[in-house]
Amino acid sequence: MALSGLPAAEYLPRVVDGQLTRLLRTAPAVVVEGARASGKTWTGRRFAASEVRFDELEATRLHLELEPGSFLEGPTPRLLDEWHLAGGLWNAMRHACDDRALNGQFILAGSVKPTYALTDHSGAGRVARLRMRPMSLFESGDSTGAISLEGLLNGELCAADAAALSKEGAVQEAGAARAAELVCRGGLPRMIRLDPLDARGRMLDYLRDVAQIDLATNQPATHDPAKMLALITSLARNETTSTSAKTLIADTANAGGPADRDTVSRYVNRLVEAFVLEPLPAWSTHLRSKATLRTRSKRYFVDPSMAAAALRATPPGLLADTKTFGLLFESLAMRDLRVYAQSFGAEVRYYQDSANHEVDAIITRGHRDWAAAEIKLGGPVLIEKGIKALRWLRANVDTDLAGEPRRLMVITASGRAFETKDGIAIVPINHLAP
Repeated sequence: MALSGLPAAEYLPRVVDGQLTRLLRTAPAVVVEGARASGKTWTGRRFAASEVRFDELEATRLHLELEPGSFLEGPTPRLLDEWHLAGGLWNAMRHACDDRALNGQFILAGSVKPTYALTDHSGAGRVARLRMRPMSLFESGDSTGAISLEGLLNGELCAADAAALSKEGAVQEAGAARAAELVCRGGLPRMIRLDPLDARGRMLDYLRDVAQIDLATNQPATHDPAKMLALITSLARNETTSTSAKTLIADTANAGGPADRDTVSRYVNRLVEAFVLEPLPAWSTHLRSKATLRTRSKRYFVDPSMAAAALRATPPGLLADTKTFGLLFESLAMRDLRVYAQSFGAEVRYYQDSANHEVDAIITRGHRDWAAAEIKLGGPVLIEKGIKALRWLRANVDTDLAGEPRRLMVITASGRAFETKDGIAIVPINHLAP
């Protein structure tokens, strides 16, 4: 396929590249969805032979209203960037897919989940969807990639040190200090070369834009930007939790936040629709105990730098506040696990029951095919705490119904990769890859 856009030397390969290749081969159109500035346009251009951008809508609005199908003409795959801003394009695109009866015709890149009109068709049978998140540590060059997540689930030994040391240009082993920098810097492509404090300033601007602009229209937001910013800050303080609307209201009361459940729900939904928040669903399984499973989704920012910026966090500040650091590191690890798991058709959930037993991540590839991970900063005490939680889960899940876990692992910020005598893998995030 033709390549355009950034020169090859400037484009950092993404995990979704392989997924996009397969989807263009098997579907007429692919919708690439994700947070603004996560790299959708750059990646789309790597696969597109032509493109049209709809964020320059004023110059094309009249033409679009009169003849939306004209924007579909051009060498294929054709990139339709920020397509959700183009009214009428969706139906024209799906008709073109039917008329051409060919795969790999269109790449639609969008930063918000559009609200379809009742007359719009779902696109079933024509459109594949691909979620694109900010860059994982493997993609940004901050992980050696010596340990494959899919390989671990397939039974490979967890050992990385020899491979990492022999790898040319291996990432620097800098422990907790480096992990704190990576949390604050985040994974948006335009920010990965910035100093963490400079990246924080850019991310604060990003969050202000999210609060002030309706991403579905590029017009000023219909909601109250001050209330939205207060809610974003509260969500950052409650990162990795399923905090109730009541708690969020109380937490933002002195900052002028939303004052009722309906407003909180509406604002949270807008952040989800803009791919700023990504809920983590609970895992439904079978237990040997009489405990009941929690079902409410947890909330994570799609990138840890968003929560860090909202909290005005700095690397030294995180090192002095290990509780907040631990929560934001969990957010970073969750981002990477989701990126890697998606590459081989898996999804990530969490486990929690009524007795408050909890495991951070359940990676499932389908019926009776699952693995579990605890996320800890590191050190003997925290690693042992994670191992204990995983052993409890293994002993209490009804494996006759759910199947034996493919792998149990503790994800750490850095350190040595090894396995316990009973097969629990200790996996430094800076060695992990798909």
